[in-house]
Amino acid sequence: MKKTGITPEYLHGYTPEEQDRLYRQARFLEKSVYSRIDFSKQKNILEVGCGVGAQTEILLQRFPHLQIQGIDASQKQIRTARARLKEAVTKKKARFDVQDALHLSYEDDSFDGAFVCWFLEHVQEPVGILHEIRRVLSPGSVIYCNEVLNATLYLNPYSPATLQYWFAFNDHQWTIKGDPFVGGKLANYLLAAGFQDVETETKVEFHDNRAPKRRAQFIEYWAELLLSGAPGLLKAGKVTPQQVKDMKDELGRLKDDPDAVFFYAWIQARARAF
Repeated sequence: MKKTGITPEYLHGYTPEEQDRLYRQARFLEKSVYSRIDFSKQKNILEVGCGVGAQTEILLQRFPHLQIQGIDASQKQIRTARARLKEAVTKKKARFDVQDALHLSYEDDSFDGAFVCWFLEHVQEPVGILHEIRRVLSPGSVIYCNEVLNATLYLNPYSPATLQYWFAFNDHQWTIKGDPFVGGKLANYLLAAGFQDVETETKVEFHDNRAPKRRAQFIEYWAELLLSGAPGLLKAGKVTPQQVKDMKDELGRLKDDPDAVFFYAWIQARARAF
């Protein structure tokens, strides 16, 4: 049997509600994700793990000259992406295919750029997938990867219900052969896959009394993110309904706390294929 790179289970599921959340998430984090991404010199890029096309939509708005090939293992996500970006598909600015990222169907040197966002945390073979991406890139092509580093979460006041849920969330992702800490290994993985000129930036979400409105918005966003994993965690027996409620209630109090602190960091990497 051919080895695949995807995990047997997707942490967040494929419900319409989750698909809508992915669009909101992409827009909410857009400023941070794209502050140093530059595809102005590229023409034809590959987006691996494109999901519902939430990032594709932003990429085309920021770099309208691009042609983007999006791939994802989920037929359901690809159908949604095609429907959401119907105009871009019609104009041949975007194309979406169901593919296994470990075994791409494209020829060598097919693209001059690649984009990966919140994807490698969900796969079993990150180095193999990055190696396959490098294969289909032309020499000198740039790749941008954005990945989580879930060990960095800090909350004040102390939030035991949320932290217990967070541990279960990460443990479940690890159990289904994902990696909630993949951001910390991203440079090593890119080097192992043959990329060069690897650079990383630690992207920090640090919200306190200096920007209370943004802090409240981010805590609301974080609660939605954690709740998106609740059905899978409940099904796996990782949490109880009471723990889900306690986490939700605790984050609600944190959002309204006048001295709350929220800290989280993730990693963006840039590299070149040669």
